[in-house]
Amino acid sequence: MDSFATTTLRMPELEARVAAEPGRFRVLTGERPTGRLHLGHYFGTVRERVRLQGLGVETVLVLADYQVITDRDTADNVAVNVRDAILDYLAAGMDPASTTIFTHSSVPALNQLLLPFLSLVTEAELHRNPTVKAELAASGRSLSGLMLTYPVHQAADILFCKGNLVPVGKDNLPHVELTRTIARRFNERFGPVFPEPEPLITATPEVPGLDGRKMSKSYGNAIALSMTADETAAVIRKSPTDSDRVITFDPVTRPGVSALLTTAALCAGVQPEEVAGHIGAAGSGALKDYTIDAVNTRFADHRQRRNEFAADPAFVTEVLLAGNNRANEMAETTLGEVRAAMGMLYRVL
Repeated sequence: MDSFATTTLRMPELEARVAAEPGRFRVLTGERPTGRLHLGHYFGTVRERVRLQGLGVETVLVLADYQVITDRDTADNVAVNVRDAILDYLAAGMDPASTTIFTHSSVPALNQLLLPFLSLVTEAELHRNPTVKAELAASGRSLSGLMLTYPVHQAADILFCKGNLVPVGKDNLPHVELTRTIARRFNERFGPVFPEPEPLITATPEVPGLDGRKMSKSYGNAIALSMTADETAAVIRKSPTDSDRVITFDPVTRPGVSALLTTAALCAGVQPEEVAGHIGAAGSGALKDYTIDAVNTRFADHRQRRNEFAADPAFVTEVLLAGNNRANEMAETTLGEVRAAMGMLYRVL
C-alpha cells in the first residue's frame, strides 16, 4: 500500500480528533500569488480552510511571494495578486480575527529557518520531490537553487508557526512527509522544538478548466473568483465543446463538455451526470447557459462581499499588516528556540 493510501486510511480518526479538540491544532496552508484565485482554488482549498476555521482550528495562511520566483523570471504584479487573494479570502469567509494572513517576504525569521533545515536533508531527497522533478522535466533547463530547495522552504512555512495540521491533496503529500522528516531530524540532533505535522487529506475535487485540462492560471482556462457575472458568461460562452447535441459526461472523449458539466455540478451541489440528464439533447448552448447560471448563482454573494471589502482598501492593508506582525512574532519565538537548541544564543559572552 502506498503512502497516500495509508495516510487516507487514517483520515477518519484524524478528522474525529480535530472535531473533538480543534484548539489543539494549528493549520498552515497557502499559495503562491501568481495570479487571480479561481474556482479550482475555491473548491480545492479555500472552502476547506473556511470549514476548519469554523470548527475552531487556528489557521495560518501564507501568501508565498518569495516562491513566485522559484519557476519564474519575474515577480511582476505580485502586490496586486496578494491584495486580490486577500479580498477573495475575506469574501469566502476567512476571519482575520482568527486567521493569520501574511506574506513570505515580510517574515525574515521564517526564511532564516531555511539554513539549519537545509543541513538536515540530502541533495538526493530534494531531487526526489515530485514538484522538483516535474519542474525539471517541464522546464528543460537547470534548476535554480530556489526551486531545488522549494520543499525545504515549504517545511519552514509549516514549522515556523509550529503547524501540526496541513491540508493536502495527493500531489502535496510528499512535502508534508519531508517536513515531518526535517522536524524529526532536528529534534533528534538538537532537542525537541518542532511537532511532526499531520497531513489532512482533503476531499478536494479536481476542477477542470474550460478546455478540459486542469484549471490553471498558466493555461488561461480559469474562471476567476473576481470575475463579474458578465465576464463569467463571456468566458464560458467561448469555451470549446463539440457538435454532439446529446450532452453526456465523458471526460476522456468529451473534455470540454465534461468540464462544463463538472463546473456546473460543483456550483449547484449535484453530480455531473445529473446535469447531463437535465440538459439531454438541448445541446452545448443550453449547457453553457446552465453553467453560467450555476456559477453566477453560486458566487453572487461572494462577489458582493468582495466588492464591499474592495471599497475599503485601508482595511485590506490592515489585515495584511496585522497578519505580518503576528507571523513575525511566531517566527521570532521559534527562531529563538532553534538558536537555543543549537547553542547559538550569545546574550552573555
